[in-house]
Amino acid sequence: MTKRMDEKDNAAVERPEDRIGFSAALRSLLHDRRSLWHAVLWNAACVAIGLVVLIATYAELDRERRTIQTNTMQEAITLGNAYAQYLARLLEQVDQTTLLLKYEWERSGRALKLEELLNKGIFASSQYAYVTIGDRNGVPLTGTLPIRKPLSMLERDDFQFHVRNRSPDLHVGKPILGMLSGRPVIPFTRRLETASGRFDGIALASVTPAFFASFYQGTNLGKLGMLALVGRDGVVRMAGIGGASDGAPSALLVRIGSLDSTSSGTLRSGESFDDKQARHVAWREVPGYPLIAVVGISIEERLAQHRQNRVAYRNAASGGSLLLLLAALGGTMLVARAAFRKQQLAEVRDVYRVATESGDEGFFMLRPVRDAKDAIVDFMVADCNERGAGFSGLTAAELTGRHVSAIYDEPYRSVVLDSFRHAMESGDFEDELNVPPESPLKMAWIRRKFVQSGKGLALTIRDISSDKAQEAALWRMANADALTALPNRSWLMRFLSSTLPRVQQERGMLALLFIDLDHFKDINDSLGHSVGDELLRLVALRLKTLARPTDHVVRLGGDEFTVILEPIEAVGYASDIAECIAALFDTPFELSAGSSTIRASVGISLFPLDGTTAEILLKYSDIAMYHAKGEGGGRHSFYAPHMSEALRHRLETERALEHAVEVDQFVMFYQPRVCTYTGELHGLEALVRWNHPTRGMVPPLEFIALAEETGLILKLGELIVEKVCSQVAQWKNLQVDPVPVSINVSPRQFNHGDIARLFSKTLAIHHPNADLIEIEITESSMMGDADDVAEQLSALRKLGIKLLVDDFGTGYSSLSTLHRLDMDILKVDRAFTAALDQNDDGPVFFRAIMSMANALAMQVVAEGVETANQLRALQALGCYEIQGYLVSRPVPAEDVPALLSKRLLLPPELTAPLLSTTW
Repeated sequence: MTKRMDEKDNAAVERPEDRIGFSAALRSLLHDRRSLWHAVLWNAACVAIGLVVLIATYAELDRERRTIQTNTMQEAITLGNAYAQYLARLLEQVDQTTLLLKYEWERSGRALKLEELLNKGIFASSQYAYVTIGDRNGVPLTGTLPIRKPLSMLERDDFQFHVRNRSPDLHVGKPILGMLSGRPVIPFTRRLETASGRFDGIALASVTPAFFASFYQGTNLGKLGMLALVGRDGVVRMAGIGGASDGAPSALLVRIGSLDSTSSGTLRSGESFDDKQARHVAWREVPGYPLIAVVGISIEERLAQHRQNRVAYRNAASGGSLLLLLAALGGTMLVARAAFRKQQLAEVRDVYRVATESGDEGFFMLRPVRDAKDAIVDFMVADCNERGAGFSGLTAAELTGRHVSAIYDEPYRSVVLDSFRHAMESGDFEDELNVPPESPLKMAWIRRKFVQSGKGLALTIRDISSDKAQEAALWRMANADALTALPNRSWLMRFLSSTLPRVQQERGMLALLFIDLDHFKDINDSLGHSVGDELLRLVALRLKTLARPTDHVVRLGGDEFTVILEPIEAVGYASDIAECIAALFDTPFELSAGSSTIRASVGISLFPLDGTTAEILLKYSDIAMYHAKGEGGGRHSFYAPHMSEALRHRLETERALEHAVEVDQFVMFYQPRVCTYTGELHGLEALVRWNHPTRGMVPPLEFIALAEETGLILKLGELIVEKVCSQVAQWKNLQVDPVPVSINVSPRQFNHGDIARLFSKTLAIHHPNADLIEIEITESSMMGDADDVAEQLSALRKLGIKLLVDDFGTGYSSLSTLHRLDMDILKVDRAFTAALDQNDDGPVFFRAIMSMANALAMQVVAEGVETANQLRALQALGCYEIQGYLVSRPVPAEDVPALLSKRLLLPPELTAPLLSTTW
């Protein structure tokens, strides 16, 4: 209502100006012969306009006819597609029925009775005229109609088809007159076979054509619409007009012509049909069946309304022309205003040529509305094109003549009017505008171009929303991580390059936190990359909860993230956030594969304390992160200069270790495992040493963890298995009895190294006795997928290899887990052994482990036995085997034969009688 009142007010502002123009023009007409001549021309123009109206009317009628024909063809194509899908569903029902008959007939041993199925309502649908099963001689054996006389299907085309073809598919026959029903039917048959695959008859379902014509009821085909079902062989199975389908199909389609196998449409003359009605015909292949759905729409029916409109339009055009001619007689008094309007129309045409060079642009011709002081107070839309009006959800007729103040509401109205005034002052003006929600324009972004034309303003508007959306998408591709939607490394480097100078100018401080997930690769390897991606997305969400509006969370790639804290007042704030990050990982992550716990290591660099460039800050935070990871992970470290040297040393060690694996710089040492009471040698544990060319013999504590982290443990593990199996095979040739040798297998090697295949291959090459090879695995190796772990252990046991649990007590093995995996020997971690002579709780814990092992019938080995007191305690507890420095340090392979010969490795004073409760 407010807008209509505004329009009335604006119209009131315009009328005095219009009256002044009319008075001046009228005086010109009375005193100027040329104006009188213009009046004569006006009358001639009215006559010409009347002729133009007639021509335009007939042109519009012709366009309407073409449009109706085009739409009719498109409708026929659409209905053809729908009819094909409809037929596919109906044919699938028939297909399933014959398939069920075939299955039940063959399953029942040819004892199926269709009469019984009919009584149960199985074939109650009216679509089936007759359902029967014929034997290999074409004699109907059972059916849904009584067989009152001897019948034979032997000579029928569909029966002979199945005799000649072993195809199990549904066969669509040619339309025939039913043998028993006496009605036109379409036979659908399927081959029956004996158990040996020989022909045993056919299953026949005769379907009435009306079943396929039922589609007609839900369409707008009219009384003369046509449906047909044609085979790829050109034979018409069903055809009907107006929904009828009982007649002879070939009689309806006099000349159907060729139909391709996909879809098309064409106008067929009346000569193609027996009712002589021209139709738009479209066809479509029925999916899955050798049939084509055909739809025809009568041209005469669709043009009926057009013919009525043609008469009405012709009468209206004639009457209008007559009225225009009569109006021209009194139009002489208005010729002055007509001349004024002509001038305006000429300006509009000029503006059209300027502003509508591109067909995708909206065009507006704006006329300024001035107050008594000649100041522009509003603009009126003198003209526009349909596209421009459509931007506001209006038509050109609705928008033309309206004032801008009536189109827009405050406060956006003032913004628009100010931009129009600016365009009037500058002459030419162009900009891009992000359209606010309160604008009536139905776009997100527009490009406006103003051109001053005469006393008015030409405005063109182009919708650039898709261009801007594409720019935004490209920006996201370049600056955002696809997995987590966080900013990526490219964005980080650009952000820091622009932010660091500002922070330096403000004398502020910025912290860069480099975050790396500890042992993330294990999750990827054990649970799959999709679960790893899921975890990364959850980590990103948690990190974002810590960020202030001025902070930023970035994913660098892999399992590496960065948090930018800016600004920070003190170093302690960065430390607090790092601790909060660690706390975020205390809560397990709920993944699709189950709950998972992971920790994160955080390295922190500070600007400007540690560096003044993005590259240096990122490098130093990375170094600090590696230092935190080296300290055990799950913690944070600030960068310090000495860390660079530590990282350099780590990288050098990693490269040296990689070279050592390639050239095999490793040797094996062996530590005895003896009877706790007699000291008799029962076995050896193989321990690897790195024989470094300059550092000498490097113990495993200095390189095994690095090999595990870098993945070199897989190749190193293969070397160890190769060396030990070869050595055991050599010891077989000695004149002493060998003992089993256990090989340590790391969690990564066990879970991802196909360990059973490795041992099987190595045993086949070196031929050591399998009962002389044992495998030690830690509890963490058994925490993977239960089925996979059990399968690996079962494969190893089938090779004859014993299985030992190493460092028991440091992991999370449960009694049920040990029982399920059926391990042979339990090696108790040295921490429990050391506690035996340190406090009173030591024997209690060890006794509990002994009880559990005895319940599972597992032998117990105490690791790390170094003192006689520990030995005495273990003898008292009934622990059967020990290993440690008290017995022997690890020895090289050449010293093992001496141990095998000596056999008893404990001094006599340390031996003890064997307890009756000992394993």
